[in-house]
Amino acid sequence: MIQIYNNTEEINIAAATIFIESAQKAIAKKNRFTAVLTGGSSPAGIYKLLASEEYKNQVDWSKVFIYWGDERWVPLNDDLSNAKMSYNTLLSHVPIPSENIFEMYKDGVTPEEYAVIYEQSIRKVLGDEGKFDLILLGMGDDGHTASLFPGQAVLEEQNKWVDAYYLEPQKMYRITLTAPLINKAEKIIVVAFGEKKAPALKEVTSGVYNPAVYPMQLIKPVSGDLLFLVDKSAASTN
Repeated sequence: MIQIYNNTEEINIAAATIFIESAQKAIAKKNRFTAVLTGGSSPAGIYKLLASEEYKNQVDWSKVFIYWGDERWVPLNDDLSNAKMSYNTLLSHVPIPSENIFEMYKDGVTPEEYAVIYEQSIRKVLGDEGKFDLILLGMGDDGHTASLFPGQAVLEEQNKWVDAYYLEPQKMYRITLTAPLINKAEKIIVVAFGEKKAPALKEVTSGVYNPAVYPMQLIKPVSGDLLFLVDKSAASTN
């Protein structure tokens, strides 16, 4: 399902509202809320809104568990770190216990080793069902999401929940949730704005199925909801 908004401010409000409502629903039902954050610049406005007085007091943050969809394999204080951005805009401004936050990086281990550890941390909270309440995703101009990039072997992964690999075009390691795990979620929100996203959005939502070229096409929830929140520029060719 695609919802089209006039601008990014409206997208941010919609996404923050969904986050709050999902949290309230999950906490009322099972006394906890498990969410996956996305990185890059796109969600910063959403996170700042959630950290505002109007929004943050609507959630019992002591019962919120935070994970990430992917991460560049850089230290947590690196400006390229998705976790650093999330702390700066949201997590440092809400009363969430540090033990409820699962950063996708650790000193002293390889990315591949930490992918195994990270999957174990997910299983410890979610069990073998592996069903997150809410996953926030972005989409690149090339149709990638999380660190599921075009032409990479990770797109074929069926068993691992978390994988790590060296992304040659970027000359760096990435660690990511895999499509099978993402697709277990109760609700998946994809945020995309700007005219540069328009060609990929059209292919992803109505083009020929070719996930090797447009990895976002792999995101097809098993039983949950998939919602694209986009602006008019991104939807201009749809």
